[in-house]
Amino acid sequence: MSERHPLRSEPGHVEVLAYGADSVDPAAQAQSVSQFVYLGRQPILDRDGALNAYELLFRSGAHNYAEVSDDAQATAQVVARTIGGIGVPAVLGPHRGFVNIDRALLFNDIVHLMPPERFVLEILETVTFDAQLVRRLTELRRAGFQVALDDVSELSKELIAVLPYADIVKIDFLQTGRAALPRLASIVRGHGKTLIAEKVETRDDFMLARELGFDLFQGYFFARPQVLAAPRNRSPRPALLRLLALLSRDAGIVELEAELKLNPSMVVQLLRLVNSSAFGLGRNIASLREAIIATGTRQITRWAQLLLYADGDLPWRADPLVQLAGTRSRFMELAASWLRPADDDFADAAFMTGIFSLVHVVLGSTPAAVLDKLGLAPQIREAIVSRSGPLGTLLRIAEAAGEGADAASIAAGPDVPAGFAALTPEVLAELNLSAAAWFGAHIEEAAA
Repeated sequence: MSERHPLRSEPGHVEVLAYGADSVDPAAQAQSVSQFVYLGRQPILDRDGALNAYELLFRSGAHNYAEVSDDAQATAQVVARTIGGIGVPAVLGPHRGFVNIDRALLFNDIVHLMPPERFVLEILETVTFDAQLVRRLTELRRAGFQVALDDVSELSKELIAVLPYADIVKIDFLQTGRAALPRLASIVRGHGKTLIAEKVETRDDFMLARELGFDLFQGYFFARPQVLAAPRNRSPRPALLRLLALLSRDAGIVELEAELKLNPSMVVQLLRLVNSSAFGLGRNIASLREAIIATGTRQITRWAQLLLYADGDLPWRADPLVQLAGTRSRFMELAASWLRPADDDFADAAFMTGIFSLVHVVLGSTPAAVLDKLGLAPQIREAIVSRSGPLGTLLRIAEAAGEGADAASIAAGPDVPAGFAALTPEVLAELNLSAAAWFGAHIEEAAA
């Protein structure tokens, strides 16, 4: 984490509102906190002074300093605000974003909401490395992520041991003794790692870092963090959960129509989806009741489940959470149909398991706490919470396939139900492609 102490930002031009602390009225700020989401970003420059990336920082308001009581929660907010609240194009432009991440979040699904080509995982200095973490970092790097080690200030046995599992090393110029810098930088470069000089506050620091061969630079000498803000999205997710509860107990058309009418924005989204050729109706639907009757509750359920993950300010096709939920659930449905071709109920349950395996990320809770309120079938709940049963095995396979890991070894494992060995690497590759194609075709048409 590159921040040293609370300092004010200099305002700059971005696509969304940007604040300098001198312009903030405390009373107005308090009123606006509930209306806006905030995010800090600090430039990371290359040797020629050109912008290379940003470090993304938690901000609770327009004031330009962090008030962090929980590292995991702060990172989750940064990711959510970058992807859903403000938007990746407005925050990062064509550049990458460095995100501070602790041990708990490294093992959390929120990591996979970040496109690996756009985000760098910056491992906090408080994280302890062990065999389990090394395996996880290997998986994440195989999936395309770059890993940065944060706040390095000394050459230690621990640093040497973890260098093989990182791509970038950020050396803290405030904490590192000047006499130790040359050897530290030389050894890290000798391991083929990108070197970032962070907390560079003077021209002398910058010139020394350049002389020592550092690749990138960050600090108050170049620019202090800037606060970005955008209007807070008012999500219809509670309404969608109520709708899904009605659908799960086979509520009648009158009840469904009444619930939908309470949420005009959801009706607009649903009618747009219904009128798309994804439903194959061949005609436009003009009324809510006609839409319900024409499409059937099964299709409405599926689209409502996907809407649960969609952010109103992002196109569906570009929303990583929708993409992850949609492709995972479709993959599980296709795999279930491959295993049991005549069992539509199993395929439907597999789709729902995939969808609801991520709902805790949306609601900022735990899987058990969220699922207990939804009244899902026990086999779906247990599949998500404990990865048990055939659906739990399918979920583990889908997660591995989505991360580029060896899903076939899970399908062929000794502890899986009979028949899963039919999911060979060739079959899984085909299912992955089919799920991605389904998502691309259906979502793009629905968003048109």
